[in-house]
Amino acid sequence: MDNLAQQFIVSVRFSKVGKLYNFEADRNLNLVVGDQVVVETARGWQLGEVAQILGDVSDNTENAWKKIDRKATEEDLHQKKINEEKENNLLQFCRTEIRNQNIDGLKAVSVEYSLDSSKISILYSFDGDNKIDLRNLKQEISKRVHDAQVELRQIGPRDVAKIFGGMGACGLPTRCCTKFLTDFSSISIRMAKEQGISLTPTEITGMCGRLRCCLIYEYELYAENRKQLPKRNKRVITPLGEGKVIDVLPLKMAVIVDIPDVGRKEFFNSDVQISDGAPRKIVEIKEEVAEKSVNTDQNSEPVKPDETSKQTLRNETKRPNRPVGKGKKQKWRKKRPSNQKNKDE
Repeated sequence: MDNLAQQFIVSVRFSKVGKLYNFEADRNLNLVVGDQVVVETARGWQLGEVAQILGDVSDNTENAWKKIDRKATEEDLHQKKINEEKENNLLQFCRTEIRNQNIDGLKAVSVEYSLDSSKISILYSFDGDNKIDLRNLKQEISKRVHDAQVELRQIGPRDVAKIFGGMGACGLPTRCCTKFLTDFSSISIRMAKEQGISLTPTEITGMCGRLRCCLIYEYELYAENRKQLPKRNKRVITPLGEGKVIDVLPLKMAVIVDIPDVGRKEFFNSDVQISDGAPRKIVEIKEEVAEKSVNTDQNSEPVKPDETSKQTLRNETKRPNRPVGKGKKQKWRKKRPSNQKNKDE
């Protein structure tokens, strides 16, 4: 019963760097990675390559996996080459027809034939903001390939860059999307800010005109490390004294602190502690004054530092003598004659 509930699943890729789609396979096919297989998809019969063997997977009614029809034969591979020639010819025809109809902003990117040539998908991109009417273009294409079903499908600028390929904006000879990226993740400007990257458009945009896909590669590491580091403008205590954080280095797990009378110094996160706002320097000064007073009073009885510090605080908090007001004179008492002179007389 357990064997009946298991299905043998393999992952198939239809382009060199494309998404993986799962299909159910017969165990008797003895498939290995790299085998060419024929499967039925929404775009007709397609020739794909086995990219991964998942093996036995529990039967799940939510996942309705389609079955692999067969391994590709020599005839299938030959038909694939014939279709590639047809695709190039039809792509040139589409671009010529777009110029003849003066459709601005429309670009024919790629043409895909099904294995039996019954369905044709034409991928295009459009730079305009308004909707575009492609009925005339589709009609002309259908006249050329009257025995096939034609579908026009719009793709985004990232997919266009992936199909065309070329050098990346960073200088790599091959773009990431063409080399290994199978899916496009959602990229935001916050990822660049979190990593301290310049927000200049030429620095954060790729050849496709969108934010670079590589902004997400190290974003999680930066975000996790920043949570453990003190934020900018925070007061921290370092081995050289108390100062303010002026910059954060997430990859090094360090911060740059501006310390009065010392300057800017770099400290690791383990060497700093967030200040609680207590007047630490004032307390240290008062303790030094107490120690000095104890050392100078050698002849007197020993006094505890706590009592001396208290006496020092009392003396500091005494109200000073009030100055004589303006226009007021001090009153002098007249000296009275002594009673001794009267007795002598």
